[in-house]
Amino acid sequence: MIQTQEELIENALLYFKRGDFSLGYRTLLDASLNTDSVEVFTKVLDFVEKYENESSDDKSSLLLLFTECCNQLKKIKIETKNLVGTTILKADNITKDYNKGRFVLGPVNIELKKGDIFGLVGENGNGKTTLLTVLASLNKVSAGSLEYSFSSKNKDAYDVLSKLVYIPQRTAVWYGKVLDNLKFALVHYGVKGKKNDLLVLMMVARFGLWKYKDLKWSELSSGYKMRFELARTMLRKPEIILLDEPLANLDILAQQIILEDLKMMSKSPVNPIAMVFSSQQLYEVEKISDEVIYLRNGKPSNELNIDERTAKQLIIELDATNSREELETVFKELNLEKLEFNGGVYILYFKHEITFNTVLNTIASHQLNVTYIRDISKSTRRFFVY
Repeated sequence: MIQTQEELIENALLYFKRGDFSLGYRTLLDASLNTDSVEVFTKVLDFVEKYENESSDDKSSLLLLFTECCNQLKKIKIETKNLVGTTILKADNITKDYNKGRFVLGPVNIELKKGDIFGLVGENGNGKTTLLTVLASLNKVSAGSLEYSFSSKNKDAYDVLSKLVYIPQRTAVWYGKVLDNLKFALVHYGVKGKKNDLLVLMMVARFGLWKYKDLKWSELSSGYKMRFELARTMLRKPEIILLDEPLANLDILAQQIILEDLKMMSKSPVNPIAMVFSSQQLYEVEKISDEVIYLRNGKPSNELNIDERTAKQLIIELDATNSREELETVFKELNLEKLEFNGGVYILYFKHEITFNTVLNTIASHQLNVTYIRDISKSTRRFFVY
């Protein structure tokens, strides 16, 4: 759901008042970046300086200044266009052959719209990176057609690449300081002088790089190198971002923040961005994705022959200290169809008439010692159950 600029400002203030300081801070920065105003950047960066230098986790002492920033934002009128839902990329039966046909990606059909986030999952070697590079026009298709709404037949590949950004898992190596690299990138995009300085600082703050802005790129951890890439990418104002394993090598907290940032970026009221990203983190992908594509042997999930009976089942992933025999006895009263153990967790299959709440109530009434439970009936996780 796309929030208006007014809703962003109100929510930023609400988050901050409730003590969700990080979320309020990032939302304020998003709303500020939407204005593209040097005056706003100057005011907000004064707050950023104080926020980043506040040693306490409790930032409530900064509420007055935060409110002043929000009030200034409310005075700025921004032009928004109803772009969400506009098709920006369309792949029609695209395929890519490798090794003389030993591996074939596709056929793949994708219609990506402004504001969409598509998650791409699958085991290693099943074509995720290949699909991303094909969508990025870095790899030619063997068959099918690939169209971009921002490209015309009279323009060359640079026209596509200027609006589309592909971020590989192993990013390019940069030399020099973080701040200097971002300023140089923004000059390349035509922004110079005071606005260059302010906009770069705003983006540095937005992606959590403030404390590291004077470090050399080589001194950043892998997680902060990914944040650097996102900051550099957003300075470019792309229309499509393709990311290959952006969560790899990140700790759990960093993964959550990056995912939240991707979702917030995609739903901008000023410049909604279409995204496709690959990851092994299935549940995290499903949380933010509008659609999840599962690749198996190069075939997308919508091309797989999933039997109809499986689609009509309730499938539960469960871990418990109880024995298998105890679980089978308890769930027999729910007409358990099948129980499997994959070495880590149990997979339970019920008829679709049985609800997840019914299973939870049964667990409670029999006082089973369940340590983990999840309904994977509609999750891509069901493809990984052996």
